[in-house]
Amino acid sequence: MGVRVTAIAGSERAREVAAKWNIPNVFVGYDGDGLIRSPEVDVVHITSPNKEHAPQALAALRAGKHVVCEKPLAMTAKESAGLVRASAKFAKQIFAVNYNVRFYPAVLQMRADVAAGRLGRVIHVQGSYFQDWLLKPEDFNWRLLPSEGGKLRAVADIGTHWMDTVSFVLGARVESVYAKLGIAHATRLRPAGPVQTFTRIKSTKGWKAYPVETDDFASILLEWSNGAHGNMAVSQVAAGRKNSIRMEVYGTDGSVSWNSEEPNSLQYGSRDGGNVVSHRACPGFAEDVAGFTDYPPGHAEGFPDSFKMLYRAVYQDIANGASKAPLYATAIDGHHEIQVCEAILKSNASRKWARV
Repeated sequence: MGVRVTAIAGSERAREVAAKWNIPNVFVGYDGDGLIRSPEVDVVHITSPNKEHAPQALAALRAGKHVVCEKPLAMTAKESAGLVRASAKFAKQIFAVNYNVRFYPAVLQMRADVAAGRLGRVIHVQGSYFQDWLLKPEDFNWRLLPSEGGKLRAVADIGTHWMDTVSFVLGARVESVYAKLGIAHATRLRPAGPVQTFTRIKSTKGWKAYPVETDDFASILLEWSNGAHGNMAVSQVAAGRKNSIRMEVYGTDGSVSWNSEEPNSLQYGSRDGGNVVSHRACPGFAEDVAGFTDYPPGHAEGFPDSFKMLYRAVYQDIANGASKAPLYATAIDGHHEIQVCEAILKSNASRKWARV
């Protein structure tokens, strides 16, 4: 992208990463404040545990930095509302939330199809986000702890990606939810020290049992502001699914579906004609999507490229000034997802529909 990384903050291992990638400034001891204060830094990418997102994002804004913050934006809607106010106050600084799934070319094409009315009036949506990296009781990560990741886990970690992406495609907000959360292992094992995400466990000697308080999986019904209904399944204990996102949008004139494990194609459905598969960078993908693909047809683009395209959009706005309608998620979008998560918790507790 031609953007220089000038600083990194993290554990002692940050020194190794900085040396490998020729990053001049290193802040060890998780010294995020030092990085934020650094005059060498113009843009801060916040990739810390969830509980740190809001305070670090607020500090970065106050220090005059542009911000790209991981999701969820905050631990509570009260915190995220504060970031919405702060991003409005520091309006010359770009504030983006790292919902990268928006930037798959196929997802952008789905959005263009809905906006152009090619599917007719959207009736309902269905889909899922499945992983299996927490299937075993000895699988551990800080996200399992409410104090680090919040009261919701699978829904907040990956379910918010699905909800944000579908809302982006529909051009509508989630207004109400009916949720059922599930826990696969009432008790899990926890190591004495930290464990890196997605690593294989060689031994559980010395590990201690602890009660699980966050969701492993969930089933959620949703209603959007445009009248569409939807159902979403989320799981981090779905054996065999490493990172599977599925979305199907059904309208009065046709349907479109997408699967992240085959990210470069869309399946269009019709009642009266033949069903069609459309491929990225081929006829059928709209011209306005062409700017979000770098490779020729048949040369796969996928998960890493979605981050590249998101950051490219962010840095274009940093260089040229904020877009009136940016494609990347803003603080308002991030705040809305926190509000949806709180409604999901409320619905699960009451066994009733909950308004967002």
